[in-house]
Amino acid sequence: MKNILTAVLSIFLFASCKKQITELPPATQTGAHTFGAMVNGQFWMPQGFGPLPANDILEARMIGNDVIINARNFASSPNETEFELRIHGVTAPGTYLLNTNVTHPSGGVSYAYYVKRNLTPQNEWLTSATSTGSVTITRMDTVNLIVSGTFQFNMMNINNAPEPLAVTEGRFDVKIQ
Repeated sequence: MKNILTAVLSIFLFASCKKQITELPPATQTGAHTFGAMVNGQFWMPQGFGPLPANDILEARMIGNDVIINARNFASSPNETEFELRIHGVTAPGTYLLNTNVTHPSGGVSYAYYVKRNLTPQNEWLTSATSTGSVTITRMDTVNLIVSGTFQFNMMNINNAPEPLAVTEGRFDVKIQ
């Protein structure tokens, strides 16, 4: 019995290890439920924690003509990271600029937000008029509820010392909920 318990615990611990990311997901336009980017030169993708279900690690929704995408990475527990992209006024494919000052994520403007937290935020980054970027919507399908695109931007830490964050090679292909 002790051997069975040891084997089960070993499998659980092995399965809960962080999955190593070695490449970004392909840039698709099929509603493949993907999101990825390079964050300061490191691969970043949404991930759950071990074998636990993580159905909410990637979500997309529309509020009016705003597209909001949330992507979460719980794999580096006890810390977690999350992206929020809000693209304001989306009516068709095109490039949407992230160049407006916001003090905290809010509606009515386009922005990118990244947070690192351990229960409460430790560091938060936002795009602004000086830390800018863009999101290019390559597919906006309101019939099949698919939004796809690419993104790149620079962000500045709003909690601590003004630590920059560079996000490059970003891509997403998600179904709108």
